[in-house]
Amino acid sequence: MKYFKWLLALTSYFSIAFTAQAKDYDTIQLQSEVLDEQRQYSVSLPKDYANSEQHYPVIYRLDGAQNIPLMEAVLGRLQENNAAPQVIIVAIENTDRLRDMYPTVNEDPNGPVGLGGGADKFLSFIENELIPDVEKRYRTHSTRIIAGASAAGVFSLYAMQERPALFDAHIAYSPAVWWNTGAMVERTKQWLSSKPTTNTYLYMNMGNEGLPMRPYYDNLLASFTRSEPPKIKTVIDQHDGVSHGLTSTAGIFHAYQSFFMSKAFAPENVTPDMQTIDNYYKQLGIQWGVDDTPPENVVRQLGYYFNWQQQPELAMTLFKHNMSHHPKNPDAITGVVYGYEGQNNLAQALSFAEKALEVADKAHPYYDYFVNNVDRLKKKVEGVGQGK
Repeated sequence: MKYFKWLLALTSYFSIAFTAQAKDYDTIQLQSEVLDEQRQYSVSLPKDYANSEQHYPVIYRLDGAQNIPLMEAVLGRLQENNAAPQVIIVAIENTDRLRDMYPTVNEDPNGPVGLGGGADKFLSFIENELIPDVEKRYRTHSTRIIAGASAAGVFSLYAMQERPALFDAHIAYSPAVWWNTGAMVERTKQWLSSKPTTNTYLYMNMGNEGLPMRPYYDNLLASFTRSEPPKIKTVIDQHDGVSHGLTSTAGIFHAYQSFFMSKAFAPENVTPDMQTIDNYYKQLGIQWGVDDTPPENVVRQLGYYFNWQQQPELAMTLFKHNMSHHPKNPDAITGVVYGYEGQNNLAQALSFAEKALEVADKAHPYYDYFVNNVDRLKKKVEGVGQGK
């Protein structure tokens, strides 16, 4: 029983800290027939939601609105760097946390015996009542993520196993897998041995927890090491010196940065086959819910990069491929100009510079550059013709 006070203190922390209401968010009351009680959830919308028609991925965050400010801050930095899309955050408030988060009733004397066992009903509530309500009220995209810490981390694991197609990503910060003498560990082993075939993403981390948590968690990790199915992308972090209550803070950046595809295509992944780039952005478009056309500035910058790396043929392939996607974009055309001039093919460079000027809007911030570029290349072509 020496861990009982520790568990009660931890439970009290989550119950108090995660039920604080954020006044700046939509607050929805939902009468649940599945749970036979009223449930509340809070919604954080993207900053441009009111001014767009876009549909957004949704993160379902267990343990309430107290988590939203940190999520907004971290995701905001990723979004500023084109490493994550704008998202809708749905924070689910608790009523009976231990009942809802754990799939089995606890029989371990290290914790409160007789509690838990309601995860199946809670998952049914999320699947059949909460998600439909959210998708009716808001412009949602098909990409869904569920995230939770401690007991809620166990629920994330349970949701992955019980409804593998319901969420695309499952985040479990320091999942309390000691519950009921490691029942979730054994359940996970059996699930892995069944060789699940649904593509998914799992992020887990752990802080400096000792007994009774650590041996069970290490056993859980070992089961993934031995038999992780190829369709599960698993990301694991260990935060030495970080307490249990801070593992969600320690892990949040890596959890989302590892899941979301970046709009920046890595130079090391570039090959002469431009279909590789197109396929990447098709997948990004599916995940983000946005246009899947490769971004003009990204591909053009790749062309500059490979030109500087003394690979002019690959650079020109990139410039032309970029222009094929953005034929009326003067910046894309100017990339081709740059490539031809680098090859000393001044006649072609001038021809494309004139095309860039032709399609450029006078309101373009660099309109004068397009004008001057044509004049500059004309003089170079004339100089060559005169033998200068």
